[in-house]
Amino acid sequence: MPSHRLSRTVLPQHYALHLVPDLENHTFTGSVRIEATADQALKELTLNAIELNVSSAQVNGQAVGFSLDTDLEQLTLSGLVAAGPLTIDLEFSGILNDRLRGFYRSTLNIEGQDHTVATTQFQSTDARRCFPCFDEPDFKATFGITLDAPSGLLAISNGAEVSRTSLTPQVDRVVFADTIALSTYLVAFVVGPLAATDPIDVGGIPVRVIHPPGKGHLATFALEVAAHSLRWFADWYDLPVPGGKVDLVALPDFAFGAMENLGCITFREVLLLVDPEQATQQELEAVAAVLSHELAHLWFGDLVTMRWWNGIWLNEAFATFMEMKAVETFRPQWDIWTGFGTSRAAALDVDSLAATRPIEYPVETPADAEGMFDLLTYEKGAAVVRMLEQFLGQEVFRNGVRRYLANHLYGNTDNEDLWQALEEVSGQPVGDLMQDWIFQGGHPEVTGEVTGETLTLRQQPFRYNPGGADQHWSIPVRLRTTEGTQAVLLAGDQPVTVQLDAPLCNLNADASGFYRSSLPEAQATTAAERANLIGDRWAQTLAGRQDPHQFVAAMEPYALDGDLAVWQAILGGLTTLDLFSPGRPVAGVVDLLLPLAETLGWSGPLHEDQRTQQLRGLLLGALGQLGHHQPTIDRCRELWSSGAVDPAVTAAAVSVTARFGDAATFGLFRQRADQATTAQEEQRFLRALALFPGQQELLVLLEEIVAGGIRSQDAPFILRQALMHPEHRNLVWATVTEHWGTLSSQLPSNSIARLLEGVRALIDPNLHPDVDQFLDQHPVPQGALVVAQHRERRRVNVRLAQRLASK
Repeated sequence: MPSHRLSRTVLPQHYALHLVPDLENHTFTGSVRIEATADQALKELTLNAIELNVSSAQVNGQAVGFSLDTDLEQLTLSGLVAAGPLTIDLEFSGILNDRLRGFYRSTLNIEGQDHTVATTQFQSTDARRCFPCFDEPDFKATFGITLDAPSGLLAISNGAEVSRTSLTPQVDRVVFADTIALSTYLVAFVVGPLAATDPIDVGGIPVRVIHPPGKGHLATFALEVAAHSLRWFADWYDLPVPGGKVDLVALPDFAFGAMENLGCITFREVLLLVDPEQATQQELEAVAAVLSHELAHLWFGDLVTMRWWNGIWLNEAFATFMEMKAVETFRPQWDIWTGFGTSRAAALDVDSLAATRPIEYPVETPADAEGMFDLLTYEKGAAVVRMLEQFLGQEVFRNGVRRYLANHLYGNTDNEDLWQALEEVSGQPVGDLMQDWIFQGGHPEVTGEVTGETLTLRQQPFRYNPGGADQHWSIPVRLRTTEGTQAVLLAGDQPVTVQLDAPLCNLNADASGFYRSSLPEAQATTAAERANLIGDRWAQTLAGRQDPHQFVAAMEPYALDGDLAVWQAILGGLTTLDLFSPGRPVAGVVDLLLPLAETLGWSGPLHEDQRTQQLRGLLLGALGQLGHHQPTIDRCRELWSSGAVDPAVTAAAVSVTARFGDAATFGLFRQRADQATTAQEEQRFLRALALFPGQQELLVLLEEIVAGGIRSQDAPFILRQALMHPEHRNLVWATVTEHWGTLSSQLPSNSIARLLEGVRALIDPNLHPDVDQFLDQHPVPQGALVVAQHRERRRVNVRLAQRLASK
């Protein structure tokens, strides 16, 4: 049976890649010389290529025949090849596509004129759309890149610029230094009318931000984060920054959040350029976190890389874990680990479904690889890594990671390589401990029963729907007692008894374990633990073990809790309840929210901490949108255009005003999105468009999306929000299904499953009877598991709606 995997009989060592992008006609031509070694004589050799017109192929200087298999995305060269060193020369051409993958075009508007930026996104299997290559992560090689670029335009790549010479008055040839050995998915280059900040020196490494002209003043915060995180990572990993330089590139169109290409890290503009005076704490944290995530990859991902895509979880989970450790030291007052509870809760939610998957599972096709980039890879993976660190101890864990990196510099690895290094420094059976967490889906619920000073612990799988296979995990449980913490390993199907050192408070100290817990009269001593207990209560509600009518009342003890994470957990439940009460407030929500909102007011004292500011905005936004609180709505209508002192209040005012806005305000919001001076402001107004109550305004928005009037990087998220519209979900779903062919062809392929998260809100079987039928008939190969999760989570919501309607 034909395989998408390449043979290992030919191994590349070096690529000399020359590309000539035509920015006016949206095409490119190129040539590549691949120096490789064959371990045996061959009659043909195969590499990857797709969406390319190959015009010439030579092996060792002799012309050879070639054929392209579009299904397998493979280019086969025919002709006798002797064992030993060989040289492959190929010439080709292609399209600068608008799908935000491979070598693609982005559009930059400068003073009312559109300009093309040619840029790349190769992860996971899209380098082959730019040049023929051995496009699998363990085929590491060095790259020497040359770009023929229009004179006067910036051209950058992974390596530092070595020379720039004029070929004609219109074209320059830019040559870049050879890279270290890299996987093809980490190769990158950008050509366009962009500007660069002056470099800052970080331990001998020049760091710049590449940005649209006129936006250099928005790069200061990113440079501050980069300087801190690079120094912190170099110390933590005990290795210098790899690559020789770091360019951070803000792009107008980008399908992902960011991409860790060595030396040429690309970002959505909203996740790199920011004005700290106008941004909310959440927006600043997003920039710091994503930037630190990509920088963490320079070591864990770029320098040492997974062998195959089934191991991508370790790259991404570890970078997510490390981003938080770096941001924790950058802004301790943000209390990043407490805030991580929201991401952890989202992963637990997906992992409570029958349609969950193991963190690592088999990957065969490019679509399989693309489907790995989800909550389970990032957030569950990071939570499990943190749980392991807490079990081993921070210093032991760090020493194990240092040994792992030192042992595998410039190479490729599997999970077992990391487990072995951690076992060597800790003496603990790390591989056995992690086996069940990595290779089976789901997570446990830990239950506790106290008799005197003895605690009996048991485990069972936690699922929203009963049934399924019997599962067990080796769980490093951290107990919270009145005197501190107490550790115990709960493994297998037998209960474990523990002699308590002090009275027990709860079963998940600092919410550091990836499990649900059940303990009568549990108490929390930290904000993370309070948020976790709320999350456990809501999960039990979704599982049918708690009365949904009692959720608001059960939150009353937290009504004056002043921590952001606690209220994020509460509002996670309230927002779902709001789906079932269109046009009216959730019962009791105003009484729950108002006391603390009034205490915080509409502004705070000078130098108030940013998490309190974010909490104020969160509460006011919820009072307006969920509580329909008229005084709050009226005040928001006054503030949205002029702005408040507190950026989080401004953001809340924008959302609340949209939720109750009219046609005239819709028009003003659309203008403000176009005229925004920062990407954060643009996104606030753009995404708020999906909140307007009027059917006509929603139709205008949907028509603009279908016509391509909103950037394809943004449209999926607006549609996802619109599918949750209080009054017109059926209209949005009808539009999505009617124009499915257009939408699925013009939106980035990785965004379709994200768009479909909105189907979770389609809970009325009379209005939305065809959801499952439609999705059966229109599969999403690159997101099949994620879509299955959305569908099951929708059914959980349908059952919850039925329970709410039964009283």
